[in-house]
Amino acid sequence: QVQLVESGGGLVQAGGSLRLSCAASGSTFSINAMNWYRQAPGNQREFVAGITSGGRTTYVDSVQGRFTISRDNAKYTVYLQMNSLKPEDTAVCYCNVVTPRLDYWGQGTQVTVSS
Repeated sequence: QVQLVESGGGLVQAGGSLRLSCAASGSTFSINAMNWYRQAPGNQREFVAGITSGGRTTYVDSVQGRFTISRDNAKYTVYLQMNSLKPEDTAVCYCNVVTPRLDYWGQGTQVTVSS
């Protein structure tokens, strides 16, 4: 079992920045990829960014160049630095980790960007 605790969401004006964190505990030795997803009101949950255990990153096109995902393997923590935020980035953001057997999800943290 892996437990995930997210932090860092909040309210910010357009153009501002936020940094999300997700700390994993439990069976952390089994974690492979670590990802961030988001779900805006009325929309399906979508992939935002991911990072492999080796540090390779991927991003959805809409955040490329604005968001940066990183991880601290010693702390079993993944971060999402979000810059140049737009109102359309408003969503509940979820941390996701992938293990050989299961995926695990955090409880979600609200990101609200005002215009």
